[in-house]
Order: sequence, then structure tokens, then C-alpha cells
Amino acid sequence: MSDTVIRIAPRTHDIGGGLVVRRALPHLLARSVGPFVFFDEFGPVQVPPGRGTDVRPHPHIGLATITYLLAGRMVHRDSLGTVQEIRPGDVNLMSAGRGIVHSERGTDAAHADGQFLHGLQTWVALPQDQEDGEPWFRHYAGAALPRIARPGVAIHLLIGSAYGTDSPVQPPSPTVYALLDAAAGTAHAIETDYAERALYVVSGEIEIGGEIIARNELAVLHDGADRFVARTDSRLALIGGAPLDGPRHLWWNFVASTRERIEAAKDAWREQRFPSVPGETEFIPLPER
Repeated sequence: MSDTVIRIAPRTHDIGGGLVVRRALPHLLARSVGPFVFFDEFGPVQVPPGRGTDVRPHPHIGLATITYLLAGRMVHRDSLGTVQEIRPGDVNLMSAGRGIVHSERGTDAAHADGQFLHGLQTWVALPQDQEDGEPWFRHYAGAALPRIARPGVAIHLLIGSAYGTDSPVQPPSPTVYALLDAAAGTAHAIETDYAERALYVVSGEIEIGGEIIARNELAVLHDGADRFVARTDSRLALIGGAPLDGPRHLWWNFVASTRERIEAAKDAWREQRFPSVPGETEFIPLPER
């Protein structure tokens, strides 16, 4: 660990069907970065025909999910009645509020023929005054999100205001989220308008303040971490935002400012009192621990 960055190596899980998930947040070294309390990378993987990567209906409270695909296609369904195909470059933003249920499945074509799948799944904790709010869902096509060119770097601004540009995505709290493709040898100034920031190396390798950040590592940035150098062609995810308005508890798919909210959500899912997803008959049971 340096004065400039905290390096986090994600925990790796094989969830079946050859799909490997790398979880960088939460971590003992960083429970959150801005409002981000959860950061997963899934794939890249060639998924064979079948339904191996389908995620059955499951509940959420107190968070907003952000789904971003680098390759492949998936279909989002939720208890609001939403049915939305997700394509590479799109942003799916779903606010759970006091409770929502959703599934994420492969398309019919993916089930029949298989597909190459790669993506990022992140959660941001809702501000405390939104935890009991109505759930909502918003989809943004990738073509509608700003593309910014800087010397040696192509930026896809998903959420927030950065590099003098505003994304149309409206997050629950001040948030920045962008994908950066940097050519080898490029030195790039990192957006500094947010109190907490991190860079995740999807591919390649970068250097920040003398620290080498390798593929699949998360670099949580301290004050003074204002630039990186791409040692190879690299793809990065920049995340961050304003600090949380208080501590959060995480258990399974639930995020809350109090343990009582978590326990109430566990009881509600166990007793199947959450709203259902139209057209879905399966669900993921509450874990035993």
C-alpha cells in the first residue's frame, strides 16, 4: 500500500457454467468508494448453448444496480413489469428503494447458440432519505452516452459530470462512472472533481504514483493520485462520487443503513412477500447464512 493508492486484488468465484466473477468491492481495505458498495466483473467467457448464466429472480433493497456489458446480451426483467434487453455500451440503472425483484437472463439466441459474455455489475447505496422510496428502472442506450476523446484515451462517460461533459444518466447521488480505453504509453489526467475515486483495470496495466496496477486490480485513489500512465493498451473503469451519508450494512442482495432493515427484508423474502416478476416462476431462495 502506498500514499497514492490502495491496491485491491478481487476475490474470484466460479458461479457455474464456466462464468468467473471477480469481486473488488466490498473489501477489507475499502468498504466503499463514493456511493459504490459493490463491484463485480463477470467473464470474459464463451458461454455454451443452454441457460447456464441465467440469474433467477432475486430481491434488492436500499441500493441501485448498474449493469454494463462489454460483450454479449442479456435480458432484464423486474417486478415493475420491465423487460429490457441490454447490449454492450448500454446502462441499466435500477433503484430498489424499499424493495424490488429482478432477473437477468441470456437472450433466446444466446440460449440456442451460446455467446461471448463480459460485463461489470456495480451497486451504489441509496442515500438514507431514499431507502424507503418507490423502486424505479431506467435504461440508457450506449449511443446516447457521451464519448470523449483525449490524447491517447477514448472515454465513454456513463454517469456523472466529468471532463467538461455531462451524462444524461441521473444517479441517486453524486456519482462518476466511466470506461477509458488508453493506448500504451499514454499519460492521462484522472478526473478529480469527486471526493472518492477508484480505477479498475479491466485489461492491460497502468502505473499510478510509482505503483503498478495490473489487470483485474482496483486502485483506490488518494489525494495526489491525479494521473496514470498506461504501460500497455488498457481498458479501465473509473468509479467514485461523494462519500456515503453514513455506514451501510450489506447482507446477500440487501444494503441498508440499519440492521433492522436487513432483517425485515430477509423475513419478507423468506415469506415471499416481495412483489413478483411477471412471467417468472423461479426464484433464488434466501441463503441459510
